[in-house]
Amino acid sequence: MRIELEKRPQVSKLFGIVSPLLALALALIAGTIMFAVMGKDPVEALDAFFVQPLLEVWSLHELAIKAGPLILIAVGLCVCYRSNNWNIGAEGQFTMGAVAGSFIPIIFTDWHSPIVLPLMLIAGAIGGALYAAIPALLKAHFNTNEILTSLMLVYIAQLFLDWLSRGPWRDPQGHNFPQSIDFPPEAVLPTIVPTSWEDIAGRAHWGIVFAVVAAILAWFLMKYTLKGFEITVLGQSARAGRFAGFSSRKMVWFAFLLSGALAGLAGISEVSGSIGHLQPAISPGYGFTAIIVAFLARLNPLGAILSGLVLALTYLGGEAAQLSPGISAKAASVFQGLLLFFVLSCDTLIYYKIRLVWSRVRGGAA
Repeated sequence: MRIELEKRPQVSKLFGIVSPLLALALALIAGTIMFAVMGKDPVEALDAFFVQPLLEVWSLHELAIKAGPLILIAVGLCVCYRSNNWNIGAEGQFTMGAVAGSFIPIIFTDWHSPIVLPLMLIAGAIGGALYAAIPALLKAHFNTNEILTSLMLVYIAQLFLDWLSRGPWRDPQGHNFPQSIDFPPEAVLPTIVPTSWEDIAGRAHWGIVFAVVAAILAWFLMKYTLKGFEITVLGQSARAGRFAGFSSRKMVWFAFLLSGALAGLAGISEVSGSIGHLQPAISPGYGFTAIIVAFLARLNPLGAILSGLVLALTYLGGEAAQLSPGISAKAASVFQGLLLFFVLSCDTLIYYKIRLVWSRVRGGAA
């Protein structure tokens, strides 16, 4: 006996719409069971994950800070995956964008100008795009598996950042801490809410605005432009795209450069807006979690806004759950993994049905 997946002749539009909600509900049920097995109160744990982070103004700002990079990276991945190009290395492109954008305030310490921050953002986007160009080149011209190359480049980027933070770019006045100099005010991404508005002021910066604008622009690109039609056609059938005159090789470059640029912009926004200097650890795994965000959004750039907020809530709630119910950070990561598992499972069962195939042994041979 073997199990096969048989493509359904018709796909239910209703289940296609409710699939992310169903996946979220199943993840909550599985999370409840997991917390109970761990000896924790499931109600208290889920309250810490999804309710407590929404009750204070400061926590809403923290939610925006964590959602910004997730949404920004996921928007690029939505476009990339829709074109059937599988960029798994957004975490590395996030890191290299942070490095490229930080070059200006770290090297040119005496340069104080209003154009410093715009140049940092541009450099960050270019850095992420150039790093994404490596797997794009290998796939477009050597037919290399982009999943493996983009993933392996993540670890190179992280080690490069670690070397810079502990070596050439370490602050000589930093008491041997592995970090660069603090960015000057001209190189810091401003907050959305002015500090004079005491009741609603907080740390949330313009990174979340970049993310929402990018999501809207990407949605418009996919829905109303020829390039969006090209992405859809080549993503569904490369052969049909060739008959339409579209180039699969050019699409590889476009998808990777776009997703890499948005990941790089997210990286420099995080360093400039949230951290204020370069250090070995600048991401809790935004590039990998953004994959969950993209699939939870059904590869819709606008949907990435909502799913990014949900995943950011699990990050923030995971930190709160460590304090109140005493749930480890690893359990929070498992909860995110469960969410991705159920999202992919629900999507698979919408498009395919499971069939059991019984095979008989003939002629006495196994």
